[in-house]
Amino acid sequence: MIVFERKGSILISNFYHILILCYFRDILTNSGNFKIKEQKNRGKFMEKITVLVVEDEMKLLKTLSDFLTINKYTVFQASDGLNAIQEFNTHREEIDIILLDVMLPFMDGYEVLKQIRLSSNVPVIMLTAKEEVEDQLKGFSCGADDYIIKPYTLSVVKMHMEAVLKRLGYGQDILYAGNIRIEINAKKIYVENEYIETTPKEFELLYILVRNQGKVLTRDFILDNIWGYHYAGDMRTIDTLVKQLRKKLGEVSYIRTVYGVGYCFEVEGNEKIH
Repeated sequence: MIVFERKGSILISNFYHILILCYFRDILTNSGNFKIKEQKNRGKFMEKITVLVVEDEMKLLKTLSDFLTINKYTVFQASDGLNAIQEFNTHREEIDIILLDVMLPFMDGYEVLKQIRLSSNVPVIMLTAKEEVEDQLKGFSCGADDYIIKPYTLSVVKMHMEAVLKRLGYGQDILYAGNIRIEINAKKIYVENEYIETTPKEFELLYILVRNQGKVLTRDFILDNIWGYHYAGDMRTIDTLVKQLRKKLGEVSYIRTVYGVGYCFEVEGNEKIH
């Protein structure tokens, strides 16, 4: 489906019913392919990918969100710049990728991106009708990972998202982070090509940290993702697990303690963190 967008209004063709049929054809075709890939590559700990969609045109926001939901994404929505910042701050630990419109009420997409980049490296794809090279360069200079010009097809947006996520290790059997290699299906961890024996919980912890590189993960978030929401144990269990994992990883643990909050996995500039 091609979405024709002009600021302030969405152009709706006289053949609206045909576009609807094309929309569902896109959904059925792509969702089938996605399911096969998801079942093949997703390990026990591969959580559902979560996307924040920021778009002020409500019909377009709903169309894009519905398409992604059917394709097995978890979707959060925002319809203006301030709402986008609020949604990101509320769900920052869950969001894996952001689709961000440029022309937004209250705060434009460039400013939203600048605010996000102050505390997060979450991948961001800009969505805009602006075709000028200068606008694209501005987006990349603010920290955008990709740039899609309207009008676009839903399947193309999905392909751009998958390409960006693939570069970060989503959907892959092997993850690399500095001198660490994680073989997801085999449940094995290697440091400088040397196998490191870990417990199942230690493996899960490192996997979650690497998948969320650059994000500060609270102890509650880690606890819920490893032990489950109904776990009633001591929060210090996580600190003990981190200590054990650091000892096994040695000088390349890359795990930084954020005091009073949780932990963050960072490779660059942190070759030796304890």
